[in-house]
Amino acid sequence: MTRGEAVVDEGVAAVDPAARAADLCGELEAYLTPTQVNRVYEAFRFGAEAHSGQRRLSGEPYITHPLDVARILARMRLDTESLIAAILHDVIEDTPTAKAELAERFGDEVAELVDGVSKLTQINFRSKAEAQAENFRKMVLAMSQDIRVILIKLADRLHNMRTIWVMPPHKRWRIARETLEIYSPIAQRLGINTLRVELDELGFAALYPMRYRVLKERVRRQQGNRREVITKVRHTLEERLAEAGIGGRVEGREKHLWSIYQKMRHKHASFEDVLDIYGFRIVVDDVDTCYRVLGVLHQLYKPLPGRIKDYIAIPKSNGYQSLHTTLLGPRRMHMEVQIRTGEMDKVAEAGIAAHWLYKEAEQASHVAHARAREWVRGLLEMQQAAGNSLEFIENVKIDLLPDEIYVFTPSGDIMELPRGATVVDFAYAVHSDIGDASIAAMVDHRLTPLRTPLETGQTVEVITAPVARPNPAWLDFVVTAKARTAIRHSLKRLRSTEAASLGRRLVDQALQAFELELAELPEARVQQALVSLGAPDLETVLRDVGLGERMPWLVAQRLSGVGKVEDEAPVRPAGGAFTVRGTEGAVVTFARCCRPIPGDPIVGFVSAGRGVVIHHRDCHNIREYRNHPEKWLDVQWDEAVAGEFPVTLAVEVVNKRGVLASVAATVSELDSNIEAVDQEEKEGMIATIRVTISVRDRVHLARIMRRLRGLSSVLRIHRRRG
Repeated sequence: MTRGEAVVDEGVAAVDPAARAADLCGELEAYLTPTQVNRVYEAFRFGAEAHSGQRRLSGEPYITHPLDVARILARMRLDTESLIAAILHDVIEDTPTAKAELAERFGDEVAELVDGVSKLTQINFRSKAEAQAENFRKMVLAMSQDIRVILIKLADRLHNMRTIWVMPPHKRWRIARETLEIYSPIAQRLGINTLRVELDELGFAALYPMRYRVLKERVRRQQGNRREVITKVRHTLEERLAEAGIGGRVEGREKHLWSIYQKMRHKHASFEDVLDIYGFRIVVDDVDTCYRVLGVLHQLYKPLPGRIKDYIAIPKSNGYQSLHTTLLGPRRMHMEVQIRTGEMDKVAEAGIAAHWLYKEAEQASHVAHARAREWVRGLLEMQQAAGNSLEFIENVKIDLLPDEIYVFTPSGDIMELPRGATVVDFAYAVHSDIGDASIAAMVDHRLTPLRTPLETGQTVEVITAPVARPNPAWLDFVVTAKARTAIRHSLKRLRSTEAASLGRRLVDQALQAFELELAELPEARVQQALVSLGAPDLETVLRDVGLGERMPWLVAQRLSGVGKVEDEAPVRPAGGAFTVRGTEGAVVTFARCCRPIPGDPIVGFVSAGRGVVIHHRDCHNIREYRNHPEKWLDVQWDEAVAGEFPVTLAVEVVNKRGVLASVAATVSELDSNIEAVDQEEKEGMIATIRVTISVRDRVHLARIMRRLRGLSSVLRIHRRRG
């Protein structure tokens, strides 16, 4: 949020900043020493001086905003450095104060925290989205060093959302959407439920004010009846627990408006259907009692199959622990019940903030902290592999989606993945090298395709091959940000390596006309050519040639030193033909219009961004290249060409049962595979089917076609191009 744009809480505009600071210090005396409280007050005086003359849209002194951010953190019992950083969180960004001055006055720790939440103001970005993404990337880097950075940022965002209503509508909507898409899910990921709920409600009210008001009014009308039902059920549960000799606290849980709206929207449920589900929470002393309570509840009310979840044995990614069960209660109403210990309850509400808030919840909060650090490490890996900040922030949004599944490795380790995750997501969660080399998987001892979605409880073993590589098609079905980022990164790396290798071969071929070889050129000549080409190094030039961004004969001419460089049109020299091996990777592609195979007469064209595209010499699409002879490339098949190539056959058959099966069996017998089948036309008893098969060369194709012609049901067969 742009500093100075935020507005003040209703009813507090007239409060003097010094009085507000005194109130804050009064709250801090409950858990900080007098020396620590004095340091916080000193930070207020410094911040007030730095922000002197600055005002919010409401007209009140700007320093009131940082003070209220610090108050939010004080109620989470955060340490002195965090509170000081909260009060000073805008001084680097909005005042002439330098980071070094903060470090000298309040210490390096405070200076790093303030710098972590400060936006990049010295850079001009092309769009608001790019600025948002770059600032988020910067914050993630700071979070990886100190998790308190995000706590300060969340408190800052919460106060800005509380005071958003004086801003122009378009800014309200942008900030509210950002809050719901990024900051609220981050609060949930860190387990800070109380903060997350308030961000959700405020964001909902700002983004969809009419929907919010309508839903709020409908909930208000139903509140009386709901409270009566909740009270009756709560008393029943308390009585049954007392009979079983179990002490505990039973609470009815109110549904929040954003939660109701989300369920109505995503589950296509009516308001009545969503509100008919009642929530209860039972808090007991220890873990054993949690399971005893579960047994008591299942004797009292019938549990719904498949709706029992044990987050005590397998905690959520944010450290949350509870037993969940859904029961069929009185009058057939559905009851969602959470059962947890007091320590779990505190961590469920405060998340990583429980580390500071509750000393008695230290063990559980340690788990939440460890999981938060693990998540931040994952974000750091993601941003290092992402191509740019916009790609990174989109991946983060995917990563923040809720709902997890739990699957097992062959050794029995538990892997946590988002719902809908596939085998490929699992493979990359284990290790990026495993993901890159994946070819299939055994799921519960059954061979399974890589795109298969996984379910909780399954055991997954990934099958790899040393020569395997990531498939761009995986991006269509993976759901985790880690897998998506790793696949893109690997494809870019492979493409870059393949392009450089192809470029070297093309330049060497072009240098033959000058009776030169690239490896034997003097370094001085290479450097001179690089200057004339405006390239930083030879590898960049070769990669550009392989991708079709530079013409190989132009590069060869510069490297040969023949002719003047300035204002001279490149002369394409004669040279040997480029040999196609079939192993060049993504930078040599075979045109889908004519599907050339080894043995076919071929011609190549250099295409910007794609590398070399191979066409059949008789392809009708090559006409468009006649006006661009500089893009033509003499090519020929290598004697030891490798791989399989798709080719399409039009097969005219007698339309009877089993004809397709006999065609498929024949193709399979001759060591080929059918990649696609399509019926083109049907006239009475005659049908034409189009079959795309994979072959090694023209000889292999001829053998298949000869065998197919021998089938009694096949009338005519020919190869299709285009």
